[in-house]
Amino acid sequence: MRSTPTLRTATVLAAATLVLTACGGGSDDGGSGGGGGSDAAGARSAEDLGGMDALVEAAQAEGELNVIALPPDWANYGEIISAFEEEYGITVNSASPDGTSQDELNAVESQRGQDRAPDVLDLGTAFARQAQAQDFLAPYQVETWDEIPEGQKDPDGHWYNDYGGYISIGCNATVIAECPTSFADLLDPQYAGQVALNGNPTQAAAAFSGVWAASLATGGSLDDIGPGIDFFAQVKEVGNFNPVEITPATVQSGETPLSIDWDYLNAGLTPTLAEQGVDWQVNVPSDGLFGGYYSQAISAYAPHPAAARLWQEFLYSDRGQNLYLAGGARPVRLPAMQEAGTADPEALAALPPVEGTAEFPTQEQESAAQQVVATRWNQEISG
Repeated sequence: MRSTPTLRTATVLAAATLVLTACGGGSDDGGSGGGGGSDAAGARSAEDLGGMDALVEAAQAEGELNVIALPPDWANYGEIISAFEEEYGITVNSASPDGTSQDELNAVESQRGQDRAPDVLDLGTAFARQAQAQDFLAPYQVETWDEIPEGQKDPDGHWYNDYGGYISIGCNATVIAECPTSFADLLDPQYAGQVALNGNPTQAAAAFSGVWAASLATGGSLDDIGPGIDFFAQVKEVGNFNPVEITPATVQSGETPLSIDWDYLNAGLTPTLAEQGVDWQVNVPSDGLFGGYYSQAISAYAPHPAAARLWQEFLYSDRGQNLYLAGGARPVRLPAMQEAGTADPEALAALPPVEGTAEFPTQEQESAAQQVVATRWNQEISG
């Protein structure tokens, strides 16, 4: 029986490179926070500032929020940003919308002390842990903190998971006669030059997850991502691998007719492509079920520390979580919202069907897998 289960509580994947090569440069004020000494820079909850009304007032006084690597068509971020601006009258400056988690951390380092530096980060979880280890993150607990499951957050609030999904295969059924429903299908000669990933798995969490899902489908495990690299080497050898990194533009142009990506990203393209006469189908592979979350964090050097904290409150409110759901992503508070009856039923019913239970790696398994990918991918696949 096919169902749409909620991602279960677990430590989940995120990322790509083991060693972060943060850029130098930028000014260093030597402090531990941003905002020119604002009380908000040290606030670990809204209560520390006197409650939500005081936080809103402080954020509106700052008037701006700097975000980074948030494509408008990724997990509904276009609508989320517009809704935040409309509700609070705060201008959101969106930098490098097509950037990676690595790019975000590079920006924290290189733009430290600058007004344009990122206030908040949306990261693969492994990158969030690395950022915490580098003292890049300011701890903060949103008002709905208790509804973020254990294992989905740093206990002190340096990072917390926000939305997730499953690795899927998007398919342009207008030009492909038979859409693949498994990783095994991707070796079929009919898919010559058509199998693409969302980025390089040494830098992008979505691509890294795609490799791990392929490993689970081909005899690997959470302790062994190697078969996933072997699989893509096979895909390349038979002539099916497409080195073009997936973007909405490459999908719409037909350059990447098969897209291995998160289900919410693939599914999010369906309405737009339908308007262009494209039948875009999304299947969660039957032989490699793999799920994961992305994490939110506040930069310890945020130039707008109050707005950064208000942004988190918005994302983890019922409205923010339902906006993720409307984008096809599974928000981290979904179990609590389903129990309370506050989850959008139409958006919930529209989630791509999933059969089975996803597997999730531990932090140790994740780190080991990153080492393998960092060592092998560029040499065997990209080279």
